[in-house]
Amino acid sequence: MAISARDIVPLSQARASLSELAEQVKAGAEKIITKNGESYIALIDAERLDYYHQLERERIHLLLINEASRGLEDVAAGRTQDARTTLEELKRRRSE
Repeated sequence: MAISARDIVPLSQARASLSELAEQVKAGAEKIITKNGESYIALIDAERLDYYHQLERERIHLLLINEASRGLEDVAAGRTQDARTTLEELKRRRSE
């Protein structure tokens, strides 16, 4: 959804018309509330916020699956090191 100029609302105006803004948001709009001319907060429907959070969780899961897949590829290709040896090497480098 694209944000238009009418979706950008100064904080002082938002305070005065919160009920009206809430109805517009519930109908599908998203509002950017500004403070001192800078974007400050967004006003969005609670269900849409839940949806955004769900998308973020799914994105994180996909990233984790991708990282696990890359790790398995490294194991299959023999690109691994013993954890103790690696930790000892890191400690040795830090002490130099």
